[in-house]
Amino acid sequence: MIRASRGSTRVSRLAVPLVLVPVLALVAAGCGSDDDTATPAATTTGAAPESHSITVFAAASLTETFTELGKQFEAAHPGTKVEFSFAASSALAQQINSGAPADVFASASPKNMTEVVDAGHAKDPTTFATNSLEIAVPKDNPARIDDIGDLDTPGVKVSLCEAQVPCGVAATTVLDKAGEKVTPVTYGQDVKAVLTSVRLGEVDAGLVYRTDVAAAGADVVGVEIPANVNATTSYPIAVLTDSDEAETAQQFVDSLLSTEGAKVLTEAGFGPPA
Repeated sequence: MIRASRGSTRVSRLAVPLVLVPVLALVAAGCGSDDDTATPAATTTGAAPESHSITVFAAASLTETFTELGKQFEAAHPGTKVEFSFAASSALAQQINSGAPADVFASASPKNMTEVVDAGHAKDPTTFATNSLEIAVPKDNPARIDDIGDLDTPGVKVSLCEAQVPCGVAATTVLDKAGEKVTPVTYGQDVKAVLTSVRLGEVDAGLVYRTDVAAAGADVVGVEIPANVNATTSYPIAVLTDSDEAETAQQFVDSLLSTEGAKVLTEAGFGPPA
Protein backbone atom coordinates (compact mmCIF):
# COMPACT_ATOMS: atom_id res chain seq x y z
CA MET A 1 0.00 0.00 0.00
CA ILE A 2 2.84 2.27 0.83
CA ARG A 3 4.39 1.52 -2.61
CA ALA A 4 1.13 2.15 -4.31
CA SER A 5 0.83 5.43 -2.47
CA ARG A 6 4.29 6.47 -3.55
CA GLY A 7 3.49 5.51 -7.12
CA SER A 8 0.34 7.60 -7.02
CA THR A 9 2.27 10.54 -5.65
CA ARG A 10 4.78 10.31 -8.52
CA VAL A 11 2.00 10.23 -11.10
CA SER A 12 0.39 13.25 -9.50
CA ARG A 13 3.66 15.20 -9.54
CA LEU A 14 4.27 14.39 -13.24
CA ALA A 15 0.81 15.56 -14.15
CA VAL A 16 1.34 19.05 -12.86
CA PRO A 17 3.57 20.26 -15.74
CA LEU A 18 1.11 18.81 -18.27
CA VAL A 19 -1.62 20.97 -16.83
CA LEU A 20 0.53 24.11 -16.67
CA VAL A 21 1.89 23.94 -20.21
CA PRO A 22 -1.39 24.88 -21.93
CA VAL A 23 -1.89 27.69 -19.45
CA LEU A 24 1.60 29.08 -20.08
CA ALA A 25 1.03 28.79 -23.81
CA LEU A 26 -2.14 30.85 -23.49
CA VAL A 27 -0.30 33.50 -21.48
CA ALA A 28 2.52 33.63 -24.04
CA ALA A 29 -0.01 33.86 -26.84
CA GLY A 30 -1.69 36.73 -25.06
CA CYS A 31 1.64 38.55 -24.73
CA GLY A 32 2.38 37.90 -28.38
CA SER A 33 -0.98 39.36 -29.32
CA ASP A 34 -0.13 42.57 -27.44
CA ASP A 35 3.21 42.83 -29.25
CA ASP A 36 1.56 42.28 -32.63
CA THR A 37 -0.93 45.06 -32.10
CA ALA A 38 1.79 47.43 -30.86
CA THR A 39 4.10 46.94 -33.83
CA PRO A 40 1.83 48.45 -36.52
CA ALA A 41 1.11 51.40 -34.24
CA ALA A 42 4.83 52.09 -34.04
CA THR A 43 5.34 51.95 -37.79
CA THR A 44 2.49 54.31 -38.66
CA THR A 45 4.38 57.24 -37.18
CA GLY A 46 6.78 57.22 -40.18
CA ALA A 47 4.24 57.52 -42.99
CA ALA A 48 5.58 57.69 -46.55
CA PRO A 49 5.68 61.20 -48.10
CA GLU A 50 2.91 62.16 -50.50
CA SER A 51 3.68 61.69 -54.18
CA HIS A 52 3.61 64.76 -56.42
CA SER A 53 4.70 65.43 -59.99
CA ILE A 54 5.04 68.74 -61.84
CA THR A 55 5.97 69.64 -65.40
CA VAL A 56 8.07 72.73 -65.99
CA PHE A 57 8.20 74.38 -69.43
CA ALA A 58 11.48 76.30 -69.59
CA ALA A 59 13.56 78.20 -72.15
CA ALA A 60 16.29 76.11 -73.78
CA SER A 61 18.98 78.36 -72.28
CA LEU A 62 17.87 77.17 -68.82
CA THR A 63 18.52 73.49 -69.55
CA GLU A 64 21.60 72.87 -67.41
CA THR A 65 20.62 75.24 -64.60
CA PHE A 66 17.04 74.01 -64.20
CA THR A 67 18.13 70.37 -64.42
CA GLU A 68 20.37 70.99 -61.41
CA LEU A 69 17.67 72.95 -59.58
CA GLY A 70 15.18 70.17 -60.27
CA LYS A 71 17.44 67.58 -58.65
CA GLN A 72 17.89 69.79 -55.61
CA PHE A 73 14.14 70.32 -55.34
CA GLU A 74 13.42 66.59 -55.53
CA ALA A 75 16.01 65.91 -52.82
CA ALA A 76 14.40 68.51 -50.56
CA HIS A 77 10.88 67.20 -51.27
CA PRO A 78 10.89 63.37 -51.09
CA GLY A 79 8.20 61.80 -53.24
CA THR A 80 8.12 64.75 -55.66
CA LYS A 81 9.11 64.43 -59.34
CA VAL A 82 10.00 67.36 -61.60
CA GLU A 83 9.74 66.85 -65.36
CA PHE A 84 11.13 69.44 -67.79
CA SER A 85 10.32 70.45 -71.34
CA PHE A 86 13.04 72.69 -72.78
CA ALA A 87 12.53 74.60 -76.02
CA ALA A 88 12.34 78.11 -77.45
CA SER A 89 10.18 80.33 -75.24
CA SER A 90 8.03 81.31 -78.22
CA ALA A 91 7.29 77.65 -78.98
CA LEU A 92 6.52 76.86 -75.34
CA ALA A 93 4.15 79.82 -75.04
CA GLN A 94 2.29 78.64 -78.12
CA GLN A 95 2.03 75.10 -76.71
CA ILE A 96 0.67 76.36 -73.38
CA ASN A 97 -1.91 78.55 -75.10
CA SER A 98 -2.91 75.56 -77.22
CA GLY A 99 -3.69 73.51 -74.11
CA ALA A 100 -0.46 71.60 -73.44
CA PRO A 101 -0.50 70.40 -69.79
CA ALA A 102 2.15 72.05 -67.63
CA ASP A 103 2.51 73.53 -64.16
CA VAL A 104 5.26 76.16 -64.47
CA PHE A 105 6.50 78.37 -67.32
CA ALA A 106 9.96 79.98 -67.30
CA SER A 107 10.53 82.21 -70.32
CA ALA A 108 13.64 83.84 -71.77
CA SER A 109 11.51 86.79 -72.82
CA PRO A 110 8.86 88.89 -71.07
CA LYS A 111 7.02 89.07 -74.41
CA ASN A 112 6.33 85.34 -74.50
CA MET A 113 5.27 85.32 -70.86
CA THR A 114 2.87 88.19 -71.57
CA GLU A 115 1.28 86.11 -74.34
CA VAL A 116 0.55 83.36 -71.82
CA VAL A 117 -0.72 85.79 -69.16
CA ASP A 118 -2.97 87.58 -71.64
CA ALA A 119 -4.47 84.22 -72.65
CA GLY A 120 -5.35 83.58 -69.01
CA HIS A 121 -2.95 80.68 -68.48
CA ALA A 122 -0.66 82.41 -65.98
CA LYS A 123 -0.61 85.41 -63.68
CA ASP A 124 1.77 87.41 -61.51
CA PRO A 125 5.05 86.36 -63.19
CA THR A 126 8.30 87.15 -61.37
CA THR A 127 11.58 88.04 -63.09
CA PHE A 128 14.36 85.85 -61.68
CA ALA A 129 17.39 86.45 -63.95
CA THR A 130 18.88 88.28 -66.92
CA ASN A 131 21.19 87.22 -69.73
CA SER A 132 23.11 88.73 -72.63
CA LEU A 133 24.68 87.50 -75.85
CA GLU A 134 28.13 86.25 -76.72
CA ILE A 135 29.74 84.99 -79.92
CA ALA A 136 30.42 81.26 -79.82
CA VAL A 137 33.12 79.84 -82.10
CA PRO A 138 34.57 76.32 -82.45
CA LYS A 139 37.43 75.66 -80.05
CA ASP A 140 40.05 76.05 -82.81
CA ASN A 141 38.32 79.21 -84.15
CA PRO A 142 39.09 78.48 -87.84
CA ALA A 143 37.70 81.80 -89.10
CA ARG A 144 39.71 83.78 -86.55
CA ILE A 145 36.69 85.62 -85.14
CA ASP A 146 37.90 88.24 -82.66
CA ASP A 147 34.97 90.66 -82.46
CA ILE A 148 31.47 91.36 -83.71
CA GLY A 149 32.82 93.09 -86.82
CA ASP A 150 34.32 89.83 -88.12
CA LEU A 151 30.90 88.23 -88.58
CA ASP A 152 30.25 90.00 -91.91
CA THR A 153 33.60 88.95 -93.40
CA PRO A 154 33.06 87.20 -96.77
CA GLY A 155 33.12 83.44 -96.39
CA VAL A 156 32.39 83.41 -92.65
CA LYS A 157 29.51 81.06 -91.86
CA VAL A 158 27.21 82.30 -89.11
CA SER A 159 24.24 80.70 -87.35
CA LEU A 160 21.48 82.65 -85.60
CA CYS A 161 18.32 81.68 -83.76
CA GLU A 162 15.10 81.97 -85.74
CA ALA A 163 13.74 85.50 -85.79
CA GLN A 164 10.75 84.88 -83.48
CA VAL A 165 12.85 83.11 -80.83
CA PRO A 166 14.13 85.32 -77.97
CA CYS A 167 17.78 84.69 -78.83
CA GLY A 168 16.98 85.55 -82.45
CA VAL A 169 15.35 88.82 -81.40
CA ALA A 170 18.40 89.64 -79.26
CA ALA A 171 20.80 88.75 -82.11
CA THR A 172 18.98 91.09 -84.50
CA THR A 173 19.21 93.87 -81.92
CA VAL A 174 22.96 93.33 -81.47
CA LEU A 175 23.73 93.28 -85.18
CA ASP A 176 21.62 96.38 -85.80
CA LYS A 177 23.33 98.28 -82.99
CA ALA A 178 26.75 97.20 -84.26
CA GLY A 179 25.87 98.14 -87.85
CA GLU A 180 26.69 94.65 -89.14
CA LYS A 181 24.89 93.08 -92.08
CA VAL A 182 25.09 89.33 -91.54
CA THR A 183 23.36 86.70 -93.64
CA PRO A 184 23.30 83.46 -91.63
CA VAL A 185 23.82 80.16 -93.40
CA THR A 186 21.48 78.45 -90.96
CA TYR A 187 18.86 79.29 -88.35
CA GLY A 188 18.43 77.35 -85.11
CA GLN A 189 15.01 76.62 -83.61
CA ASP A 190 16.49 77.54 -80.23
CA VAL A 191 19.80 78.61 -78.73
CA LYS A 192 20.96 75.02 -78.18
CA ALA A 193 20.53 74.25 -81.87
CA VAL A 194 22.79 77.19 -82.77
CA LEU A 195 25.35 76.06 -80.21
CA THR A 196 25.32 72.53 -81.64
CA SER A 197 26.11 73.88 -85.12
CA VAL A 198 29.10 75.69 -83.67
CA ARG A 199 30.27 72.72 -81.61
CA LEU A 200 30.15 70.41 -84.64
CA GLY A 201 32.09 72.90 -86.78
CA GLU A 202 29.19 73.33 -89.21
CA VAL A 203 29.52 77.12 -88.86
CA ASP A 204 32.31 79.49 -87.91
CA ALA A 205 30.30 81.41 -85.34
CA GLY A 206 26.93 81.67 -83.65
CA LEU A 207 25.21 84.27 -81.51
CA VAL A 208 24.07 82.61 -78.28
CA TYR A 209 23.66 83.50 -74.62
CA ARG A 210 26.81 83.79 -72.55
CA THR A 211 25.46 81.12 -70.20
CA ASP A 212 25.32 78.66 -73.10
CA VAL A 213 28.97 79.33 -73.95
CA ALA A 214 29.86 78.63 -70.32
CA ALA A 215 27.76 75.43 -70.26
CA ALA A 216 29.49 74.13 -73.42
CA GLY A 217 32.82 74.03 -71.63
CA ALA A 218 35.88 73.33 -73.78
CA ASP A 219 33.82 72.51 -76.88
CA VAL A 220 33.49 76.17 -77.87
CA VAL A 221 35.21 79.49 -77.23
CA GLY A 222 33.37 82.68 -76.35
CA VAL A 223 34.09 86.05 -77.93
CA GLU A 224 32.69 88.96 -75.93
CA ILE A 225 30.34 91.52 -77.42
CA PRO A 226 30.88 95.14 -76.29
CA ALA A 227 28.33 96.26 -73.72
CA ASN A 228 27.27 99.26 -75.80
CA VAL A 229 26.00 97.03 -78.60
CA ASN A 230 24.97 93.97 -76.60
CA ALA A 231 21.37 93.04 -75.77
CA THR A 232 19.98 91.91 -72.43
CA THR A 233 16.91 89.76 -71.90
CA SER A 234 14.93 89.11 -68.71
CA TYR A 235 13.61 85.74 -67.53
CA PRO A 236 10.14 85.66 -65.90
CA ILE A 237 8.58 82.61 -64.24
CA ALA A 238 5.00 81.84 -63.18
CA VAL A 239 2.75 79.03 -62.00
CA LEU A 240 0.20 78.18 -64.67
CA THR A 241 -3.44 78.70 -63.73
CA ASP A 242 -4.51 75.28 -65.06
CA SER A 243 -1.99 73.41 -62.91
CA ASP A 244 -3.31 70.43 -60.95
CA GLU A 245 -0.30 70.73 -58.63
CA ALA A 246 -0.39 74.45 -57.92
CA GLU A 247 1.00 74.15 -54.40
CA THR A 248 4.00 72.04 -55.47
CA ALA A 249 4.51 74.26 -58.52
CA GLN A 250 4.64 77.34 -56.27
CA GLN A 251 7.14 75.59 -54.03
CA PHE A 252 9.38 75.03 -57.05
CA VAL A 253 9.12 78.71 -58.02
CA ASP A 254 9.90 79.73 -54.44
CA SER A 255 12.99 77.51 -54.42
CA LEU A 256 14.20 79.18 -57.62
CA LEU A 257 13.71 82.62 -56.05
CA SER A 258 15.51 81.62 -52.85
CA THR A 259 19.11 82.44 -51.96
CA GLU A 260 20.14 78.91 -52.92
CA GLY A 261 18.41 79.20 -56.30
CA ALA A 262 20.04 82.57 -57.00
CA LYS A 263 23.42 81.04 -56.23
CA VAL A 264 22.95 78.32 -58.86
CA LEU A 265 21.89 80.91 -61.44
CA THR A 266 24.83 83.19 -60.66
CA GLU A 267 27.33 80.35 -60.92
CA ALA A 268 25.89 79.50 -64.35
CA GLY A 269 26.53 83.07 -65.54
CA PHE A 270 23.05 84.57 -65.30
CA GLY A 271 22.72 88.15 -64.14
CA PRO A 272 20.43 89.35 -61.35
CA PRO A 273 16.86 90.47 -62.13
CA ALA A 274 16.78 93.90 -63.71
